[in-house]
Amino acid sequence: MSQWQNVRYDYRGAAVLVTGGTSGIGAGIAAAYREAGAEVTITGTRATAADYGEDLSGYRYLPLSLTDKSQIAAVAAAVPRLDVLVNNAGANFMMQNEYDPEVFEKGLQVNLASAYRLAQGLKAKLAASKLPGGASVIGLASLTSFFGLEVVPAYGAAKAGLVQLVKTLSITWAKDNIRVNAVAAGVTESRMTAQMLKIPAMMAPVLARTPLKRVGQPQDVAGAVLFLTSAAASYVTGQTLLVDGGYSIVG
Repeated sequence: MSQWQNVRYDYRGAAVLVTGGTSGIGAGIAAAYREAGAEVTITGTRATAADYGEDLSGYRYLPLSLTDKSQIAAVAAAVPRLDVLVNNAGANFMMQNEYDPEVFEKGLQVNLASAYRLAQGLKAKLAASKLPGGASVIGLASLTSFFGLEVVPAYGAAKAGLVQLVKTLSITWAKDNIRVNAVAAGVTESRMTAQMLKIPAMMAPVLARTPLKRVGQPQDVAGAVLFLTSAAASYVTGQTLLVDGGYSIVG
């Protein structure tokens, strides 16, 4: 049963890698590709898929710490072929004080440099893709790509950098028939936002500014991702699509 009543995607035969695919937005994206017939590999920070409470038996699982360059290289080497890379994994370090230079640099590594390193490591496999519409790299941007949020200077800087990286890579990787886009998610239900969603004082102003008057669900982001990697978006590259219920367009 499709997650969207009037949309069906067919990714049979496609190889997809979703980093951070064990929960939240990443799990929603991975499930949508699997439902559409793709062979989906996910990554997580634990040693094996059995270390999670969720049933991950429908996926190939690879461990990945975004601060470990050797693990990033190992994941790139372990994927035999690839049509779609979704650089979903990331984290903020608000509780560790992102104004500390060491924490700031870790934030850039986790949310920006790791995404580039993995994409670069997989470029040759993506270039060999025969997926209709071309191979795709998708980055997960954020409203902090466009708005300042005082408590996460590193996360915001990295997510803003991701939007620019998408533009630059899309130009040069077009020569290899690889499209590069991003989705900037508004406040979406996930492990990272779970505590925020429980605090009415934090959520009230967000919902007041959001025309659709709700927070996002993982399938909202997944729908945008599957569109951007489909043949229907074969003329779309270098773009960041905001999926935020209209939050960003309110003055």
